[in-house]
Amino acid sequence: MKKTILAASAAILAIGGAAYAAQPAGGFDRNADMTMADAKAKSDEMFARMDVNGDGKIDKADREAKQAERFAAKDTNGDGVLSEEEFAARGERGDGERSGHKGHRGGKRGGGMAMMKMADTNGDQAVTKAEFDAAFTKHFTMMDTDKNGTVTAEERKAARDKMRTMMRGAGAAR
Repeated sequence: MKKTILAASAAILAIGGAAYAAQPAGGFDRNADMTMADAKAKSDEMFARMDVNGDGKIDKADREAKQAERFAAKDTNGDGVLSEEEFAARGERGDGERSGHKGHRGGKRGGGMAMMKMADTNGDQAVTKAEFDAAFTKHFTMMDTDKNGTVTAEERKAARDKMRTMMRGAGAAR
């Protein structure tokens, strides 16, 4: 039961990544207020990127297509195999410096599968735009503690702190 609650909570924050990541042109300002309209626009962009085949849902075919895209980007010579050099260069920028790539667990992709499971309200292993939007709205509303339609930096920090506390408690309960 605790694992289910933890997964659902992590998923809510992951879906809210769209709200959290809503950013003005030129970069994300963690101190800037974010309206529901701004966050919804960013969420729509995120859904469009994830729905690779444009069929209005995110499913196994989209996940496989994204995985193939990521592999192709790393397979710089296009031979279908990652050489030691290609593998070693996976986290480098074009200038040979490391990009700070943290992988799936530490980077922006963390919680993605949990997010999808939580958003998939009918359990068909696909997330429709309606399911995605409902999960996004639920998260934004949760973060907007004063219910004024805008999430402040303080509200985002409080939501992050709450999730960290919940995750630590669930980890100790194992």
